[in-house]
Parts: sequence; C-alpha cells; structure tokens
Amino acid sequence: VQLQASGGGLVQAGGSLALSCAASGSLYSINHMGWYRQGSGETRLLVAVILANGSTNYADSVKGRFAISRDNAKNTVYLQMNSLKPEDTDVYYCSADLRATIDGPLRRDWGQGTLVTVSS
Repeated sequence: VQLQASGGGLVQAGGSLALSCAASGSLYSINHMGWYRQGSGETRLLVAVILANGSTNYADSVKGRFAISRDNAKNTVYLQMNSLKPEDTDVYYCSADLRATIDGPLRRDWGQGTLVTVSS
C-alpha cells in the first residue's frame, strides 16, 4: 500500500492550502485517516483525524481553521488549511490505519510528508 500526499507549499500568513493523500495498492479496508506534523528533531504530532464513520478530532491549535475530510470511494483524505499562521510551518504527514487483506493485521501506514511553509 502506498500513501501519496500532495498540496504543500509556500503561503503567506492568513492564506490557505489544501492537502490531499491517496492510498493505493492492495487494500482491504481503511479505518482512521489522519494528518500529523513534524519539525526537524521534533515528535510527530496529531493535527487532525477522521474515523471511518466521519467523526473528526483536531488539535486545539487548528480548531476552527483546519478541516479534515475523506472520500472513501477514492481512499483519499484531505486537509483544508485556512487562516494559516507562521507557526503552522512544518512537514505534514498523512496516515491511514488499514488492513491490506481481510485477515491481515491492522497497521498504520504513512505518506511521504509534504512541506507547508507559512511566511509572516
């Protein structure tokens, strides 16, 4: 299974970016999908997660500014980032808790990371 993230880039403070991440390959089911952020030498931190039933959870720092969504038919998760701040600058990673086969273990796969830079 491959998770391919896209959509990062450079934006001015107050601007918006949209990230997407598509899972492909031999795949049976996906449970949670999420976005995390990680700075150099830092711990990877949860930004937002969306469950298979559509329930969502956000880090306090992004509530009201970011919105996570998913398209189950496309095995894709999105992150709409609005009102961006310089402190949002980081590498963003998508994740999927999935089973590759019907009797396989539940595991967490990661995308390759996409850089978001917010200038002041």
